Amino acid sequence: MAQTKFLLSEDQIPTTWYNAVADLPKPLDPMLHPGTREPITPADLEPLFPAELIAQEFSTDREIDIPGAVIDVYRQWRPSPLVRARRLEKALDTPARIYFKNEGVSPAGSHKPNTAIPQAYYNKQAGVERLTTETGAGQWGSSLSLACQYFGLICEVYMVKVSYQQKPYRRGLMETFGASVTASPSELTEAGRAALAADPNSPGSLGLAISEAAEAAATSGGTAKYALGSVLNLVLMHQSIIGKEALLQMELAEDYPDIVIGAAGGGSNFGGLALPFLGEQLRGGRSVRAIAVEPSSCPTLTEGTYEYDFGDTAGLTPLTKMHTLGHTFVPPSIHAGGLRYHGMSPIISQLKELDYLEARAVPQTACFEAGVTFARNEGIVPAPESTHAVRAAIDEALACKESGESKSILFSLSGHGHFDMQAYIDYFAGKLKD
Repeated sequence: MAQTKFLLSEDQIPTTWYNAVADLPKPLDPMLHPGTREPITPADLEPLFPAELIAQEFSTDREIDIPGAVIDVYRQWRPSPLVRARRLEKALDTPARIYFKNEGVSPAGSHKPNTAIPQAYYNKQAGVERLTTETGAGQWGSSLSLACQYFGLICEVYMVKVSYQQKPYRRGLMETFGASVTASPSELTEAGRAALAADPNSPGSLGLAISEAAEAAATSGGTAKYALGSVLNLVLMHQSIIGKEALLQMELAEDYPDIVIGAAGGGSNFGGLALPFLGEQLRGGRSVRAIAVEPSSCPTLTEGTYEYDFGDTAGLTPLTKMHTLGHTFVPPSIHAGGLRYHGMSPIISQLKELDYLEARAVPQTACFEAGVTFARNEGIVPAPESTHAVRAAIDEALACKESGESKSILFSLSGHGHFDMQAYIDYFAGKLKD
């Protein structure tokens, strides 16, 4: 009988995160202070983050221990399944072997709790009372909302206004988990008021929502800290549990991916799956083709410049060497709200610059077409962000059909689309434009 799911037991949950900084071909360029433009020190980040998370951001250790209290929460949904997409393979009539890591099984329906849980834990240990954050599509906001509930913290979410309007059920999920949700730009911060003064009808952006959340934490008098759901080294490290599990599960499948694919907004989902495999390669192991897939309307890796830029619109955050479209860039209001970010993880940016990974930009209608094909064969409706990875996986499988090669393709299904059905309704009605 052909096996479909490759499962690990709870006692096989990895006990360490993988820190890709240890294996990079060259050291990352330092973050710069927004005021002095000098390299930042750990002390410079203390208004925003607790000491343990700052230490992780600066760490060059390859493995970082996962606290037992975090693993206890992970057990609710981890290890997540690795699935052989046999029905999709048959529908495509491809000799390729297609696997996906299903991160939609988490309580929030995406990969984001992998970092939300430890961030809430470390803040609680440091005596923090509340966390502020931004969210685009709402997957990160709902994940941090639940994490704060588990550890007894207040959660305040600034949600990009267009997503606030497009995705009321994501907003409802955050409120159900106990968070307060504010449409960004708002009147609550200087950054928000300035944006509204410039454009009262501003749809908002992740960069602007970051400005509001960071300002709220920095002006709290020490009672609040800020939590970020992507881009940072520490976030990609927390997400590495995806790839570390996948390495074990591919052994169960007696296979190894020739191609690893993930959607890329800030880099956490793609990096979480791909970096443990790329780490094997960088240490002299097997090579993989790693493909980061982004929306053509926000083409950070494929069309952005590689330079220092702010992570937020107002210029409150440190400057980071990364691929960027410019911190004032306001992307079109596509449904894949989690990918509408002007910048990219420094780790992913460096590996792209050094040709260790490929970047591909795809339009949203092609992504939804792929998402529907996947749903009708595998029975899971992908989140709009995840359809980007699905699109690339299907394209690579069809290329195998043309060449006759039987390649192994692994992609990250970063989340389900049950809260995004309006996007599919709009697709079927022909309302989505590229």
